[in-house]
Amino acid sequence: MSETKTLADWVLSSRIEHVPADVRHEARRALVNYLGCALGGSHDEAVDTAIRALGPYCGAPTAAILGRADRLDPLHAALMNGISSHVYDFDDTTPKNYMHPTSPVASALFAYASANPVSGHDFMQAFITGFEAEMRIGNAVYPAHYDVGWHITGTAGIFGAAIAIGKLLGLTRQQMIWNIGLAATQAAGIREMFGSMAKSLHPGRAAQNGYEGALLAQAGFTAGEHGLEGPRGFAAVQAATYDLSKITTGLDTEYELRANTYKPFPCGIVNHPTIDGSIQLHDEHHFTPRSIAAVRLRVAPLVMDLCNQTNITKGLQGKFSVYHGAAIGLVRGKAGIQEYTDAAVNDPAIKSVREHTTASGDPSITEDQAHIEVELTTGEKFTRFVEKSLGNIHRPLSDAQLDSKFRDQAILAISSVQAETVLSQCWKIDELENVASLVALTTPR
Repeated sequence: MSETKTLADWVLSSRIEHVPADVRHEARRALVNYLGCALGGSHDEAVDTAIRALGPYCGAPTAAILGRADRLDPLHAALMNGISSHVYDFDDTTPKNYMHPTSPVASALFAYASANPVSGHDFMQAFITGFEAEMRIGNAVYPAHYDVGWHITGTAGIFGAAIAIGKLLGLTRQQMIWNIGLAATQAAGIREMFGSMAKSLHPGRAAQNGYEGALLAQAGFTAGEHGLEGPRGFAAVQAATYDLSKITTGLDTEYELRANTYKPFPCGIVNHPTIDGSIQLHDEHHFTPRSIAAVRLRVAPLVMDLCNQTNITKGLQGKFSVYHGAAIGLVRGKAGIQEYTDAAVNDPAIKSVREHTTASGDPSITEDQAHIEVELTTGEKFTRFVEKSLGNIHRPLSDAQLDSKFRDQAILAISSVQAETVLSQCWKIDELENVASLVALTTPR
């Protein structure tokens, strides 16, 4: 049997009752993290611009946008949720394939749930199913797919959104096969967009188009039945090498949610070891910017591929500059949303340290490690080697740390009182009678 049909069969048969308790808890953690990110980014310029540009072309305003009073049609609400949840690059990341897996799936599901009755049980079941499917598809084509320039959050994320919505819609086997094919033919997103608003468009379009594909399949809109494995299917077209067995091996026994991680810093995850070590050096030695003569970084080679942006002027560019990550850690001792604004990127003290920072890729250093050397104008040198960075699978954020991260972002859109209510409800989302009640709590008052 083909991978497309095997996956479709699994989607139809999957039940949350069969999912281990630790995986269900990890799904709650993912949704708490996602909601915080969506609220935090909901009033960013990128979201304002997208609503201004596309609002006049929307259908009936039956769906809510997380963190905003605006209402759009469900497909465009999914798009805006995807942009807002990813625009600060603070959403979850799976180091095994560098996907941001929750944004495409949850953005579609929350838009759907704001316009249609959905129990927490069904919402969580659809979320876990979509998450697991997109991750497996991403694993099958990584790293060749990513290395050539595809942004896997957009390309694989659309499968997660389509499958999650299809699960809620109760698609038949044939419709689910078409649904997967429709996702395959719309899979898009390129890494050249990193450092611009267009990067956040990738999970937004994945959510919107995956949702749309499920609706089309439900209506009888046909698609090729070998969307994943066909000779001109997703894997063959978008990856020079791939392993389709990763899509189907271990279904219902091996869960990708266990490999998910949550960021302590709103930037490319491979920057985190450098930031972590730079903050440690700042806290121990309290360097002044003027005292720093040189900063030398040794990092994993992938850092130089993903985060080698120099001569930057925009906050979004800073998220993909390991030099900026080192500078903000050493100068401010923190790396929050405010450290990735245009103002922070152009701060003279940060800019000075950034311009005195060099980096080199070292194959002996893993993507969870970094070596930082700071040389002062006096000639003194201070070093730090980060073995395992904060927030990665080996040093995960605790539930309490996720709560704090949620609060810091949520208050950018809603009151602190509202934020506490949303947080409490999200931790028990699978018990809610109707998830629309949770979405309504995110509307600013």
